[in-house]
Amino acid sequence: MASPVQQLPPGWAAEWDATHQRYLFIETATGKAQWEHPLQAPVPPMDPRSASVSPPPVGVAHHGKRRQYAAGQTQAYYGGDTLAAADPYGGAAAPQPLQPAAAAPQQLFTPGLAQDNQFAAQQQQAQPSYFAPPQDYANGPAYGQQPPQAPVNALADQFGHMNIQGGQKPFQLYTTNLLTSPPDPRELYRPPPEIRLPPGACITQSPFAQADPSYQRSTLNAIPTTHSLLNKSKIPLALILTPYRSVKDGDEPVPVVTDTVIARCRRCRAYINPYVTFIDGGNRWRCCVCGMSNELPQLFDWDAVRNQPGDRWARAELNHSVVEFVAPTEYMVRPPQPAVYMFLIDVSHAAVQSGMVATATRTILENLDRIPNEDQRTKVAIIAFDVSLYFFSMTPGSSDCSMLVVSDVDDVFLPKPTDLLVNLSESRPALEALLGRINDMFQDNHIIGSALGPALQAGFKLMSPIGGEIVVLSSSLPSVGAGALKNREDPKALGTSKESQLLQAASPFYKTFAIECSRAQVSVTMFLFSSTYQDVATLACLPHYTSGQTYFYPAFNASRTEDAVKFAHEFGEVLAMPIMLETIMRVRASKGLRMSSFHGNFFVRSTDLLAMPVVPQDQSYAVEVQIEDTITAPFVVFQTAVLHTTCFGERRIRVITSALPTTNNLSEVFASADQVALATLLANKAVERSLTHKLEDAREALFSKMVEILSSYKSSMTAAGAGASAQLAICDNLKMLPVLVLGLLKNVGIRQSAQIPPDLRAYAQALLTTLPSQRLIPYIYPNFYSLHNMPPECGTIGEQGIIMPPPLPLTSERLERHGLFLIEDGQTIFLWVGRDAVPQLIIDVFNLPNYETLRGGKTTLPILDNPFSQRVNAIIEKTREMRRGPYYQQLYVVKEDGEPPLRLWALSCLIQDRADVLPSYQQFISQLKDKVNGAGSY
Repeated sequence: MASPVQQLPPGWAAEWDATHQRYLFIETATGKAQWEHPLQAPVPPMDPRSASVSPPPVGVAHHGKRRQYAAGQTQAYYGGDTLAAADPYGGAAAPQPLQPAAAAPQQLFTPGLAQDNQFAAQQQQAQPSYFAPPQDYANGPAYGQQPPQAPVNALADQFGHMNIQGGQKPFQLYTTNLLTSPPDPRELYRPPPEIRLPPGACITQSPFAQADPSYQRSTLNAIPTTHSLLNKSKIPLALILTPYRSVKDGDEPVPVVTDTVIARCRRCRAYINPYVTFIDGGNRWRCCVCGMSNELPQLFDWDAVRNQPGDRWARAELNHSVVEFVAPTEYMVRPPQPAVYMFLIDVSHAAVQSGMVATATRTILENLDRIPNEDQRTKVAIIAFDVSLYFFSMTPGSSDCSMLVVSDVDDVFLPKPTDLLVNLSESRPALEALLGRINDMFQDNHIIGSALGPALQAGFKLMSPIGGEIVVLSSSLPSVGAGALKNREDPKALGTSKESQLLQAASPFYKTFAIECSRAQVSVTMFLFSSTYQDVATLACLPHYTSGQTYFYPAFNASRTEDAVKFAHEFGEVLAMPIMLETIMRVRASKGLRMSSFHGNFFVRSTDLLAMPVVPQDQSYAVEVQIEDTITAPFVVFQTAVLHTTCFGERRIRVITSALPTTNNLSEVFASADQVALATLLANKAVERSLTHKLEDAREALFSKMVEILSSYKSSMTAAGAGASAQLAICDNLKMLPVLVLGLLKNVGIRQSAQIPPDLRAYAQALLTTLPSQRLIPYIYPNFYSLHNMPPECGTIGEQGIIMPPPLPLTSERLERHGLFLIEDGQTIFLWVGRDAVPQLIIDVFNLPNYETLRGGKTTLPILDNPFSQRVNAIIEKTREMRRGPYYQQLYVVKEDGEPPLRLWALSCLIQDRADVLPSYQQFISQLKDKVNGAGSY
């Protein structure tokens, strides 16, 4: 058999690589290197976006008569030079634009690594077309779930194992040129880079031994062994945590260990998990965090339910990385407290007139059965306030209630010792009667002003012996008593260096009060409704330090059905949400690693202990990790422990464990980077920097971090090294990071603008620091769908629910004048209607005769008796419910020639376009390239 060297085509040379014991083939003209023999190398795949959806090339006119819609003929509303395949349902399949064949992009050289996009080629062969249903958060593999894969043997041969020890193949890196690879939204639906642990790292074969990324994910799935290696990559190491993630349909529930047998390390106090090792005949176990040898508890192998010897390998903590232990009494400072809900309701003139009071009280009334109360111990109190405080005394067992007024707001006191904080079950009749009357009681209230601070102090006095949640519903700026604020909104400061001062707390009262609340296990959740300046930045301090959440409804008016529905839905979900009470959280990590800084809503009680009085579901936190010593272990472990009381009165510990391999190879560090986790971390860091420094500093830090990562990759991983390059190289798994950073730079919370009111900016920043990744990513990189020509299966029910349309790149080039498009960012849905939309499209979707009769703005879409209306409504419904969290997205109809502010708001979601002083994606990439090559500035 001829050797591979003798079979080389002209222009190729081969070099023997002693490290990997195989030939490296080099193209002499370009210097490109690859492992594959040149005669066997796969053809580089086309850019996936170039298949079947690209617009016509520049300069080619978009002619063709607009296709008229007629029932029974077609169900696509589109025009242009397209080839439409027949639809068996009487409609048309997705149009296939005519286009020239795409040229194969030039490949970049990565020394000692595999060919660019080699794995993408395999996956593309398996995908039928671009119009196949995308993998979205709720339809197809979500974060962390593996997509359909090639046969196991082929994958094993393709990738090998993570570490190179023991003859294992290296983790392969694919390089992408950002200048020739436009963003593909589907990339964001892929799971993070695979975690490849060395053989034998896990003691069981359980598929649940690794924490799902929706609970805990790392910015790197291969941990550098030294700080210098991490620093060389310029990628920050951090964990993104959502410890109290909600369980939706299809999710694996968290297993509960009820026998109170808890095995913990004597030295580092880590909990036993699937990555420990058993020694001494199984009588002892070695901690995977610190290496300490520990004795097993005597009853670890005992089945307490059947009262007989049990199967150790069936224990949940050895098979699941996310597990909950029922805690014995030594984990309690005091007996588990009941859940307490304290409602502080603003009843000033503005609050009553806007309909907030009526909507809030009706929502509480309708959701009394949903408030967590399994153990019948839940307590409730209501305090109304304007410039005075109104307490309500409810007699248990009767429907009688009386109002007690306290006008002295400078020295707050409780008007009576009992019946103000009552048991929900025992005082249900009185509570129902009161909720039905509050709005009428204050219907003619003309008092303007707000004693929010004193109301908070009164609520705190009432519940501080127990703890619980204060729910504030406020429609105006606090103006009386402690915590009174002044209107500091200054249009001249917007867009200047002084703007960041408007995002900082104006009064120390709220932070001081929040820390008092945290000590007493009291959390504050804010619902804010003002039509004028309300100083969200200051009021959001309370939820920030007490692990609550802020909800903002600018210019709320319940007479608009859409406003009432949004608030009632979100408030109802918050009331029904299971919560963790009296919570403390600690993150432990293997030797050599240290938690260096924390981001999110909590109070740091000691160096690494986070105090969270009440933990709502689906709130996210970020923890930065420092490498202090050289790591010698083949893998490291991160373990998050959350000690809490359930809302049904049980003390528990939720433990989340992740194991990640270590590497001393920079290419593996890059290949394991998780762009979604990185974007989540950068959002938190940008908001923090805008508050400690200036907004401009936050934007500069984001841009600089992107430049650092690209520069490091170019100098370490490409043939250009430190010299100038005509390309902008990044590894395939980070190719969406630049557009995510651009999305952050264009987000309301960070964006350079002199037009953004401080309240809107402060609320956006609150969202950026609390949303879980699944909701944060669309908030910075929205979803964009074409509805008028979507494939016939979209909007119908598939194997995994409603099938969504394929996402489009975020550029207005994709908007068509006759089209119907949906743009959504997880908070708002825009339905964009082109000015040349055919009348039948308007009839079918809006039940109106033509485009001219359509009004833009907030709306509720009718469900009509035609298939297209039902499909569009199904897509909107799926959009609203497919992600975790209580948010309800309002729908706005945006006409192409409609009101400029609404049009600009919708178009601001198309972040790949240029807007004001903000660059387009292409300009942004060019700026990055110039900076990486040592020229130009942002």
